[in-house]
Amino acid sequence: MFRNLFFAALVAALCAGLATSAFQAWRVTPLIFAAEAYEGGDAEAHEHGEAADDSVAANEAHAHDDDEWAPQDGVERTLYTIAANLLMAAGYALIIGAVSVLFNLPITFANGLYWGVAGFAAFSLAPALGLPPGMPGMPVADTLARQVWWFGAALSTGAAFLLVAKVRAPWALAVALALVLLPQLIAAPIAPTDPSDVPPRLTAEFVAAVLYNSALFWVVLGLAFGRINDYLAARPATIAHGVKA
Repeated sequence: MFRNLFFAALVAALCAGLATSAFQAWRVTPLIFAAEAYEGGDAEAHEHGEAADDSVAANEAHAHDDDEWAPQDGVERTLYTIAANLLMAAGYALIIGAVSVLFNLPITFANGLYWGVAGFAAFSLAPALGLPPGMPGMPVADTLARQVWWFGAALSTGAAFLLVAKVRAPWALAVALALVLLPQLIAAPIAPTDPSDVPPRLTAEFVAAVLYNSALFWVVLGLAFGRINDYLAARPATIAHGVKA
């Protein structure tokens, strides 16, 4: 069973990782490039700033950035992006596979869409309500604070879906609703109010594209996971029927 689950998780991760990479290349990456162009313009302004101290600080920052490795734009960056998406997909697939085993909630093609919606709500939508996806060049809050709040929002929302799936009672719905609202009642870390050259319209388009991409990722992951699980579950019965015949 664990071998089949692991295999199904990897195949589902491959499907979801490739799907999200294609959407990202089509819709998300161009927006990132556009934001990086604004970020580069801001860096140039700092480099040629009027104040000498600001110019020195900017030059030191640029020198530090130049020492950091980054994939080259083009094929190299695309390949690294696909690899990162596949690893992310494998991690999420193994997580929902573990949840399926621990709570005795099978993943099938019939309920794969529900798994996808739950994953999207827990890991993308709920955290995005307090911490929307940020573009390059945008100010962000403290990393540790953001990670703690994101984990709490994902865990609380995921627990709400598990409760509704396992307990068929009115009180379970009330508790689940409270779990969904709880992280939103706790203030998410606030980003600094530093000015940014990135236009608000571009930021809004980026947030929408990322959420669409995430929804696609989770729907494909849930449906592919369920389809492979159904196939692997039906194989022994098919083989046994053939031997008996």
